[in-house]
Amino acid sequence: MKIAITSTGKELTAGHDPRFGRCAYFLIYDTEEDTYKAVENKGQLAGGGAGIGAAQQMTDEGVQVVLTGNLGPNAYNLIKASGIKAYQCKAVSCQEALALYKAGKLLEISQAGPSHAGMS
Repeated sequence: MKIAITSTGKELTAGHDPRFGRCAYFLIYDTEEDTYKAVENKGQLAGGGAGIGAAQQMTDEGVQVVLTGNLGPNAYNLIKASGIKAYQCKAVSCQEALALYKAGKLLEISQAGPSHAGMS
């Protein structure tokens, strides 16, 4: 299984970024290989549609789970339609976010957060 964690940096020790569409990186952890890779969020500087681009990027990467803060309406709908599970995590390191998920201590995101306009 592949788990994507929204991140401020390229290492598991980096801070977890609560923003989905505007995070700097996605750390994609492969549970079968016990490895991860950092993927730059292609849409982070987009004028609009960052969440849509990020959701598409998760689909392209074959991710089954996303650990983030909130998902805007468009990102939420795309993530849900893709069969990807999203879990809410507060600001901790990415390593801690992963441990919380593995321990079953994160709540699944069951509704979209507020809509964002542009780079706000």
